[in-house]
This record gives sequence, structure tokens and C-alpha cells, in this order.
Amino acid sequence: MIDLKTLTITKAHEDLVAKKYTCMDLAQAYLDEIKKTDGEVHAYLEVFDDVTQQAEAAQKRLEGGETNNLLLGIPLGLKDNLLVKGRKVSAASKILENYVATYDGTAIAKLKEKGVVFLGRLNCDEFAMGASTENSAYGVTKNPHDTTRVSGGSSGGSAAAVAAFEALATLGSDTGGSIRQPSAFCGTVGFKPTYGRVSRHGLIAMSSSLDQIGPITRTVEDSKIIYDAMKGSDIFDSTTLSNDFKADVKAKKKIGISSSMVEQGGIDPEIKKNFYESVERVKKAGYEVVEVSLPNISYSLPVYYVICPAEVSSNMARFDGVKYGSLSEGANLLEDYMKTRGELLGKEVRRRIMLGTYVLSAGYYDAYYGKATTLREIIKNDFRKVFEEVDAVLMPTSPTPSFKIGEKASDPLQMYLADVFTVTANLIGSPAISIPSGKTEGGLPLAAQFVGAFGADELLLSVADDFEKTF
Repeated sequence: MIDLKTLTITKAHEDLVAKKYTCMDLAQAYLDEIKKTDGEVHAYLEVFDDVTQQAEAAQKRLEGGETNNLLLGIPLGLKDNLLVKGRKVSAASKILENYVATYDGTAIAKLKEKGVVFLGRLNCDEFAMGASTENSAYGVTKNPHDTTRVSGGSSGGSAAAVAAFEALATLGSDTGGSIRQPSAFCGTVGFKPTYGRVSRHGLIAMSSSLDQIGPITRTVEDSKIIYDAMKGSDIFDSTTLSNDFKADVKAKKKIGISSSMVEQGGIDPEIKKNFYESVERVKKAGYEVVEVSLPNISYSLPVYYVICPAEVSSNMARFDGVKYGSLSEGANLLEDYMKTRGELLGKEVRRRIMLGTYVLSAGYYDAYYGKATTLREIIKNDFRKVFEEVDAVLMPTSPTPSFKIGEKASDPLQMYLADVFTVTANLIGSPAISIPSGKTEGGLPLAAQFVGAFGADELLLSVADDFEKTF
């Protein structure tokens, strides 16, 4: 019997090499768990029909002497916006309901080379737009800790699958917190690498200057293992950083905090309490904690909600029922477009397309989009100065613990405010990680978030690892 509750990638690898069980046994253990619990949780949209064959192929490689490959035979789940050749990928939308990927995304291809066993497609907010996975066209994913509550979003299925022991690790995408916030809600580790560290080739684009693929795992070490396998430059993504890029940072054993940010209105009292407990843990881990000045951080959320919808408006133009996916036929081409997009795209996607088209329109471009991009640079500069003094900035991941399903669904503004602590890392391109940091009195997971300097992913992971070891 494999104990999935204590399993990590390193432990599973050691067990496989020691022949305690086979790759097929490990894959089957997760398939059995999915069968047992996913009817309630609804993390998966599809379990792949070739899991056993993938595991058999991995076992052959293992028996052939490939014993130093940590990811060989490791079962992973994938967010439903990552392309796997020959597999459906719908971005949790009706418009791509039966779309089959024609190639492997770069991150997927690298993991295939490592012999990872892909378990299936995981639920998310439609086209990754949302903070609760309630925007999926295929139903909400529930939080395994309390199934009356959301799993977070947009990578809610990815976080819930790890929390419910339905995958050893998963991949998500993070545009404004979509890996970190569901990880915070579900009690998992969620890592968003530096923008450009992992190729976006084969990720269905939402907001191209913000999107980043990253892992959701049980431990910081597991996140690093997957990140190391995926990172690197890519000819198919011109924004990737070259393999020899080195961030100009030296470890200072200092962590920055902004008390004014945590003391702003709308932050749950249990989140605040946990934040100050996390500060004490950071000190216990041997770091000096210093107050830092981030004078423009309060503009991050409004800046994000101008830039992100603008890029959404541009990226979503390709989904018209002609080039990809499903089509609702009208009397002419324009009506084809209008019916297809009107009937097959959800409310939140349509809302963001309209917002984005508005801020890019003549007469409003300078007033909104132009100002937002200027402010983005100012916020980047604020953080650059801070990272001259500290290794990372500590803040909560979310202003609240997981909320009830339906609680914020009718109030988009409240839902957008769920991103208040996470969007900044995407705007400045920095790496950021969410780590479990305790529980509420009612037993819901709480999380601390560390944001690092651009390109300093290894240093950030080391800080996170030190923090994790205090538990």
C-alpha cells in the first residue's frame, strides 16, 4: 500500500529505484484515488486513457538503468490550457470543447523527455480568467478541505488535485496569482517562476506579458525539481531568458515586509494574525526582517485590470469559430462570429474582452492603457530598489481564506480584489511562491507568499525552503 499522504517526488523516486513498487503501481494508486474522491472534488475534466502505458514505458527506462532521473514515472496532472499532442485541450470553455492539440508545448515536451506520467486534464476558470474556478464551463472544482468552498483560481483543479492526493504534483499557469492563490486555498506549494524562465509555447494565451507556467506541489523541493526540468530558453518563445542569464543578486539573509500593505482595509483578521506569525518564523529561520517602502504598490491591482483585459481582448480575437473549435452558424460571417462568441464564451471572458477593447479604443488608449504601462514601470523600479536591500518580500497570498462557492460569483469587483497580493509579481515579472503557513480556527489553509528579484528564482526557492523547514 502506497501512502500518498506523505509522498513527495524525491521519496517516490527513491521508492521506485529501491523497487518498493513499480511506476504502474504508483500511477494506479493515483487513478484509484481519483476514482474514489474526484466525483466530489471535480478536479479532473479528463483522465487520460494511456496512463498505464505511460507508466510501463517509464518502468522500462528505470529497469534499463535510468536511476538518476528524479521525474521518471512521476504522475502529474495538467491544467486544461496546456497543449499535449493528440489530446483535447479546452481551456475549460465550450468554444474549444472538442479541440485536439496538434503539438506539445515546450514545458510538456521537456517533461515527456523526463518520463513523467501525465494523468489527465485539470479544471480551471475559462481561459484562466477567474479566482475561484467557478467560471469553468464544466462546473466548479471544490476545495478538498471543505467542499462547500472554492478551490481558488484559475488553476483550481491543479491545486485541488494535489490537495486531494489525486496527483503527486500538477502544472498550472499564473497570470495574476492563478497558481499561488489556489495553492493558498488548498494548502499546497505554488510557484510562479520569473517571466521568461519557462517557455509559454503551448500555453493557451490569456495575457501574454503576464502569463507564466509553474508547478503546484506538496513541498518547495518538489517545485524546484519540476521547475529545473522545464526552465530554459526556447526558439518558439522570444520572451524566454537565455540559459546563461544570471540575476545580479547576492544573498543578504534579509526579508522585507510592508506593514501598511497588510494593515489596509479588507484583510481578514486571521490572515493578518498569520502574517505576523510568518514574520516570526522568518526570523526563526535566521533572516533579519526589515520594513521596506513600496509607495506605488496600491496601484498594482488597477494597473493589472487595465493591462490584462487589454491583452485578453487581443489574444481572444483568434477564437471566432472559424479557425479553432466550435461554431454556431449564423446567416453570414459576422453573425457566425457574434453567435459563436456570444453563445460559447462565458460571462467573465466576455466581460474582460469588452473591458480590454474599451481601454484600447481611440480616445481612451492614452487615458487608460498608456497610463497603466507607465505605472507598471514605476512599480518595477520600486521593487528593484527594495531588492538591493533584501532577498525577498513577504506578504500574504490572499486577503481571505477560501470563500464559499457562490459567495462572490455575482460581484466581479469582489472577485478581482482576491488578487490584491498576487498581481504585483506578474506586473514586475518577478518569481513568487505561496507556501502553507498554518490554518484558520475552522481548519482552512492559510499561506505566506515570498516575492523575489527578477531572475533570482533559485534564491527565492532557497528562502522558501528555509521557511518551510520551520514547520
